[in-house]
Amino acid sequence: MKYVPREDTIIADGEMAGLPAPVARYFAFALPLDHRKVTAARAKWTGTFLTKRGEKPSAFTAVQHFSIHPPGFVWDAKIKTMPLVPTFVRDSYVEGTGAMRARLGGLVSLVDRSGTRDLAEASLQRFLGEAVWFPTGLLPEFGVQWAAIDDATARATLSDRGNTVSVHFHFGERGEITGCTAMRQRDVDGTAVLTPWRTRTCDYVRVDGMMIPRYADAAWMLPCGPLTYWRGQLERIAYEYDRPDAGRVDTR
Repeated sequence: MKYVPREDTIIADGEMAGLPAPVARYFAFALPLDHRKVTAARAKWTGTFLTKRGEKPSAFTAVQHFSIHPPGFVWDAKIKTMPLVPTFVRDSYVEGTGAMRARLGGLVSLVDRSGTRDLAEASLQRFLGEAVWFPTGLLPEFGVQWAAIDDATARATLSDRGNTVSVHFHFGERGEITGCTAMRQRDVDGTAVLTPWRTRTCDYVRVDGMMIPRYADAAWMLPCGPLTYWRGQLERIAYEYDRPDAGRVDTR
């Protein structure tokens, strides 16, 4: 879809003042000066999911809904774990509560966890890391506090309903976000285990004026080496904006 510049601007010079250098470069790379702020997004994913090292990754399709303020998401996936019986998974962060649910064939419950502080914080960290798909959501006015680490790294902190989390964003030469790292709670048979976590993002394209990645993966950094449990390809994304006359933009 061809991008048509708009008359109203959202990123004033004052908004860049005080930001760490790599963050300012990122906004200059990712956001045109005349772009409205995203309030919601709907993404369609394809990819593979891996639960245990040595197993064959399972293909998935997923639809994900994001709310930017307040922060939240619902990720609904269909994973081909068995030839004829898929597993349906829903991960979410809604109104300050994180949840993970999985059902074999939509009937047999495999995982049903929600309501803990560890899960809420892990889910909010995921939201923060995935804000790369709606770059205006990383602006300070949406509650993201930035702190400099070095010329290619900055820490982002976000608070919501009593949950406060941080991730380190890493930036490339063009200003793009190449991934993020954090200590994040990993579910191990129902027990939360604080584990180093890493994402990688690449293959940036311009979608409705914004620069966003089409490919991403996520890994737990275990003592025996990285376990890349999720690889995803963004197939489609639709945005809603902060002004009623912005309408809805649906792009491939």
